[in-house]
Amino acid sequence: MFTAVAEAVWSTDQRGAGRAYIDALVAAGFDRATMQVTQDTSTVGNPAESLQFSVRWGEKECLIGQVGPSTGQVVTAVMPQLAEGRCLIGTTRSIDW
Repeated sequence: MFTAVAEAVWSTDQRGAGRAYIDALVAAGFDRATMQVTQDTSTVGNPAESLQFSVRWGEKECLIGQVGPSTGQVVTAVMPQLAEGRCLIGTTRSIDW
């Protein structure tokens, strides 16, 4: 289901908007409180070459998606959780909507 949701967003004009992936995952029943997403734009304001989003899955795993011009398609994986239950490395965007 995670991959299908990501592919559905990728096929729209919202493909570069992290919020669109988060909103679609919430609509599909995933818990917003367990999600992370990277920025839509680079530090100089250009569209991001790659956007990542994730959902913490259970106590040990993460569902991770990556999209953008650098990938050319939706890429998903199940990976182990990082320290403190995080899924993505580095600074992520606040999901405050």
